[in-house]
Amino acid sequence: MRIASADAMAIVKSTAPALEQHGVAITTAMYARLLQDPEIAALFDHAAQTSGEQPRRLAGAILAYAKNIDKLQNLGPAVQRMVARHVETGVKAEHYPHVAAALLPAIRDVLGEDIATDAVLAAWGEAYWMLADILIAAEAQAYEDADAA
Repeated sequence: MRIASADAMAIVKSTAPALEQHGVAITTAMYARLLQDPEIAALFDHAAQTSGEQPRRLAGAILAYAKNIDKLQNLGPAVQRMVARHVETGVKAEHYPHVAAALLPAIRDVLGEDIATDAVLAAWGEAYWMLADILIAAEAQAYEDADAA
């Protein structure tokens, strides 16, 4: 499992105020990119997209992650809910690179290059893959458990 560096964690934590202010704009821009792929779009509840519920929910999760990146134990219940939802909707490990490819440019698009510098995007890339590895492992176990049942 990848671990974000201490520098990356500090940078991610420092972006929490920008995420608090612009998180929904970032996740809305991310979903606009991500859902261009019909295979990925099929995994999502379109009503939750249209209502804005999904972008709001993800913005809240990203903000919580930014604030707790150095205290991941605080996110246990949220991660468990996310894993259950991902398994319910068929999310697989191969989908995670698509999300990264949509999220990181969305951060820059919304926050601009002055805030979303190369260093900030690199830190978020590290942070994203650290969380993705946790989710992928937990989802693989959940899929295995479901198959065994």
